[in-house]
Amino acid sequence: MTKSIALVLALVMVVALCACGGSKAEATKITYATGGTSGTYYGFSGVIANVLNEKLADTLNISVQSTGASKANIQMLDAKECNLAIVQNDVMYYANTGTDLFAGEKPITSFSAVCSCYPEYVQIVAKKGITSVAQLAGKNVSVGDAGSGTEFNARQILAAYGLTFDDINVSNQSFADSCDSLKNGTIDAAFVVAGYPTTAVTELATSYDFSLVAVDDEHVADLQKDYGFYFYGAIPGGTYSCVAEDVPAVAVMATIVASNDLSEDVVYAFVKGLFDYKADITAAHVKGAELDLDTAVSGVSIPWHPGAAKYFAEQGKTVG
Repeated sequence: MTKSIALVLALVMVVALCACGGSKAEATKITYATGGTSGTYYGFSGVIANVLNEKLADTLNISVQSTGASKANIQMLDAKECNLAIVQNDVMYYANTGTDLFAGEKPITSFSAVCSCYPEYVQIVAKKGITSVAQLAGKNVSVGDAGSGTEFNARQILAAYGLTFDDINVSNQSFADSCDSLKNGTIDAAFVVAGYPTTAVTELATSYDFSLVAVDDEHVADLQKDYGFYFYGAIPGGTYSCVAEDVPAVAVMATIVASNDLSEDVVYAFVKGLFDYKADITAAHVKGAELDLDTAVSGVSIPWHPGAAKYFAEQGKTVG
């Protein structure tokens, strides 16, 4: 009887050891901070998580979390409440340097850049007849919610034209409220920072004829000299029904960042997966089509995560 029990126990131990020796490495669990559930950050990041969780099941296990977006995401990274996040590249710069949105705070250096994804354009929506930023002097202008990234973008662009908030009549309104105010005639222009087409502006175009104010080459050079995170491009004609021509504009980049504690191998696998499975991401979300190796390394003015730097170096892209 004793020998039988001993034999059974021995067999159990052998089976257990074999099971341990033959098991695969467990996928790294990642909490990915995004934005509100109705926003682009949440939807785009959710698609990335679904695709990579399927394609890289042995490596990554990504859980997407709805948050208050850029500033909150960086604070969560610093508090180790998440490992990965998507943020505006200007906000990550402010956090890293302790300026503007993070003025008076100790610089947050516990995170690093992974990949720029797509531009969020500074759209200056204005009454017909306003065709230059300089013409905003003396006008009623909504600059976004108080303390928002949009407010800082507005301040910086005005400064490139020699204007300050003292030169305009400042109004702090959400994008939707700004569009309503334009239609009602209580403001003359509004700054809207978002990927195009932006729902509130698209809806405005159905019943109100507006201009999109261009930012010209000369002033962009001055702006980028002081703020290297700005990307220069154009809002295509036809994006909004009342604007037929392409409009030169600056943008901040929606950028994925990671905790410095996340391993080089995991971040390398993540960013490689973005491009290896770009077609799958694009099939489920329009912003996937904007993933591009050139823009992926643009507008980044904070240190790169070693895992991302390794991947881009293999693609012939030099990052700092």
